[in-house]
Amino acid sequence: MGLLDRIKQGLKKTAQLLRTDVRDLFKTQGRLVDQAFLDELFEILIRTDMGVQAAQQIVDQIGDKYRNRVIEWNQAIEEIKTILKQLLKQPESPIKFAENSPTVIMVCGVNGCGKTTTIAKLANMFRSEGKQVILGAADTFRAAAVEQLSIWAQRLGVEIVTGVQGSDPAAVAHRAATRALETGADICIVDTAGRLQTHQNLMRELSKIHRVLGKQIPSAPHEVLLVLDATTGQNGISQAKHFRDAVNCTGLVLAKLDGTAKGGVVVAIRQQMGLPVKFVGVGEKAEDLLPFDADTFVEAMFAD
Repeated sequence: MGLLDRIKQGLKKTAQLLRTDVRDLFKTQGRLVDQAFLDELFEILIRTDMGVQAAQQIVDQIGDKYRNRVIEWNQAIEEIKTILKQLLKQPESPIKFAENSPTVIMVCGVNGCGKTTTIAKLANMFRSEGKQVILGAADTFRAAAVEQLSIWAQRLGVEIVTGVQGSDPAAVAHRAATRALETGADICIVDTAGRLQTHQNLMRELSKIHRVLGKQIPSAPHEVLLVLDATTGQNGISQAKHFRDAVNCTGLVLAKLDGTAKGGVVVAIRQQMGLPVKFVGVGEKAEDLLPFDADTFVEAMFAD
């Protein structure tokens, strides 16, 4: 399957909700754009979790252009798509690779957001490009996280650096970066904890890992990716802002898109977080991580 087909597959629930609900606005061939129509359209858009700001912008622009005129169903869809593409437009942001050293990618996010699986998918993507990958299991507070990542490492044929449970996560990150230097690896991906006893402890720990990596390899980490669970919708945004501020996140990965009809949350996330969306997770398999492209994403949101 091509990129559009794979994203369509992942956004099936969102597309179903949008196309069905927008179509239901049109009892006849066309519909007069009055306040009742605009209010109903606003409610439908809100159900995709794109946020009040984006939904209002779409409704306002359609109202300005068509008020007191009849709009056809397909015209309404095209107008919404055009506005969403503008809202989601972002500079192309592939992974920023280091010039002369291993590229270090630090991955963070709350427990249960899909972080470990995302790391495995990233490792698989880089391996398929012929790159040598080292994983650092620096979430030493959860034995299950280390175990899960170790299973993925074995399955994908990549090396993993671990520490005993409860050991210093920054020390594991340091050893992973050292190992990447020793072996001439292209990529070092470092997992981090999603929850400690207190929020302050977690943020301090993440900042420490960030500093340690920077001392070991110039300009590291080169990317700090924040994984967000699409199924939680906008609830994850306030938590995400803390991570962004603690470790200077460079981009977002939206996981579990296939499990929700709230694919519109990507719009709210872009508007509120001010960070590029780098990848979207659209399934459980190792290859189900796709680069984010605004136009393709919006087309998939409204696909049949």
